[in-house]
Amino acid sequence: MSFKPQMKIPATYMRGGTSKGVFFNLTDLPLAAQVPGAARDAMLLRVIGSPDPYGKHTDGMGGATSSTSKTVILSKSTQVDHDVDYLFGQVAIDKPFIDWSGNCGNLTAAVGAFAIANGLVDAARIPHDGVAVVRIWQANIQKTIIAHVPMTNGEVQETGDFELDGVTFPAAEVVVEFMDPSDGEGDMFPSGNLVDTLEVPGIGTFPVTMINAGIPTLFFNAEDLGYDGTELQDAINGSTEVLKRFETIRAHGALKMGLISDLSEAEARQHTPKIAFVGKPKAYVSSSGKAIAQTDIDVNVRALSMGKLHHAMMGTAAVAIATAAAIPGTLVNLAAGGGERSVVTFGHPSGTLRVGAEAKCVNGQWQATKAIMSRSARVLMEGTVRIPNLASD
Repeated sequence: MSFKPQMKIPATYMRGGTSKGVFFNLTDLPLAAQVPGAARDAMLLRVIGSPDPYGKHTDGMGGATSSTSKTVILSKSTQVDHDVDYLFGQVAIDKPFIDWSGNCGNLTAAVGAFAIANGLVDAARIPHDGVAVVRIWQANIQKTIIAHVPMTNGEVQETGDFELDGVTFPAAEVVVEFMDPSDGEGDMFPSGNLVDTLEVPGIGTFPVTMINAGIPTLFFNAEDLGYDGTELQDAINGSTEVLKRFETIRAHGALKMGLISDLSEAEARQHTPKIAFVGKPKAYVSSSGKAIAQTDIDVNVRALSMGKLHHAMMGTAAVAIATAAAIPGTLVNLAAGGGERSVVTFGHPSGTLRVGAEAKCVNGQWQATKAIMSRSARVLMEGTVRIPNLASD
């Protein structure tokens, strides 16, 4: 029996924030994968190494966690006053499935650098030295993001002394602005309420803040779930029963948010909504051994991604945290001490993060105008990724 040689596809392996993924220029993909559909999904699944029943991604570029099982496709923007279109795919680890329903805020920090290096941004807009302002159209959620990318001698400046908890080494700071991060023209709270009551049969009834800013997110009080908000990954991810409980709560929350019409649909929508729990500021020791003092933070937040507690914080969830914290009366705001605030520093398993948001109430409906945070990004490897030829004879 003869087999076809492997395909070679130009690709760049990048870290963005506390995530990493495989980046592609749309025009470098095989023709069948340049449009949405089964061929594109099959290619990206094979690149990552999914589905992997062993949960290791040994035969692919994935890292077998939600933070490292990611793909990005970029192209010159089709939108007026934008430079690059950014499409994100969250790849399931043990299932043949890619979730296209949301954005990755962490990898957003790497989009500008890739776009500049690959000629997707007009050269006239790129300074020889200084900061390049890259206008990103986030195609998954139809939103604008502005990345401020440092430049030195005509190239993206990747090295620096900016430290980001959850990333081992320092790098150059990339400021990212999420413009109008709430969903649509209406209220970013699907029910119109800052706090709702969610009933989950067989588990309990909980106060919840349901918000769609950055990414659809369900915020619970940590104490209502039996936690205090200082938990690290092992406290959650070490128990199959605990994870199953969180997924059941998330599924009912997705139904209440109107994101699905039947509970059975939640399994095929793993990327959204996110589920998170908040606690009042309390000292703890992060996963790296760093001591986080009560006075270092305004609130503790823990969030799950793709069914597991995240090792740090998803960038899009950080947008939701910042926005909810800015609105008096949400569970996030109350846990942070209440009142009006435009900036919040929250604790997560790897350390702390400071984020800002602007929100306003228009005709009785809350809208977010902007959220801002600092990330870093760098190229880890570039060249070609190889996968078995998937074309049928």
